[in-house]
Amino acid sequence: GPSGCGKTTTLRLIAGLEEADGGRIEIGDQDVTHLAAHARNVTMVFQSYALFPHLSVFENVAYGLRVAGRPRQEIEQRVQEALALVNLSGYEQRAPSQLSGGQQQRVALARALILKPQVLLFDEPLSNLDARLRKGLRTEIRALQQRLGITSVYVTHDQSEALAISDTIVVMYRGRIEQVGTPQELYARPRSRFVADFIGEANLLSGEVVAVQNGKAEVRLGDLVLQVLAGDRRPGPVTVLVRPEAIQVRPGTGRGLKGRVLAAAYQGATDDYLIETALGQVSVTEYQLAGGLLPPGSPVTLEIGERGICLLSAEEPA
Repeated sequence: GPSGCGKTTTLRLIAGLEEADGGRIEIGDQDVTHLAAHARNVTMVFQSYALFPHLSVFENVAYGLRVAGRPRQEIEQRVQEALALVNLSGYEQRAPSQLSGGQQQRVALARALILKPQVLLFDEPLSNLDARLRKGLRTEIRALQQRLGITSVYVTHDQSEALAISDTIVVMYRGRIEQVGTPQELYARPRSRFVADFIGEANLLSGEVVAVQNGKAEVRLGDLVLQVLAGDRRPGPVTVLVRPEAIQVRPGTGRGLKGRVLAAAYQGATDDYLIETALGQVSVTEYQLAGGLLPPGSPVTLEIGERGICLLSAEEPA
């Protein structure tokens, strides 16, 4: 969810760093609502790494086991195992200041994993890293989580990170849960305008369901008539979610939604367009046309396929 929606507060409640004023928090079959933080089998990886600058990598990772009074031989073995898991074998004697941001976050992850938690909490752990490193490290975190089978709660405001790393996504807004589902469900079948707009890019266009038959809705969208999965929709006004990649741009005029290129941007594998139409401005992401990028002012026709389209309530505020 966006900043201020309650993500970190929820995480702190699970960790025992905030006191719940209602409801229950259960980990497995244990009610931990009023259990102190140190008594919960939960560890957290922070955005700021939170490493001790005066301790080596080894001592940072070993810290929790030393506090717990574990034997020296066990600490040595488990630190080596934890560092191997995060690909930092050989870094034991380095100081945090000698590590890159990605390496420091790996140390923080090893420190959390060494305690063998029942639940692993992540509070926007990659937000301080550059885009390329962030993408690589999130793939590593996902693979590690799958291999170890640890239940993990991962807070992020980055929609692409949520889609890439999650089995289940909880979208929050203004302290409430908007929708819970798999990444595929939230992207293809959002239940609200907020979720549609927050998870991925969205064109929200005004249309009308003119008929419903055999689970399909006939939807009028300007001059277009589309066949879309009806869900529980009935004839009447409707908001049509159209994902940018569900639209094809055709130069010139033809059958489809007519428009004019307002802006065009080359993105490597794709071209991004902003098109002015009778329904308003429409964003399009398209694999490059054979003739190259269409310049602003070009007349175009938009063809919309059934995939990447979802019907939402017309009355709901944006």
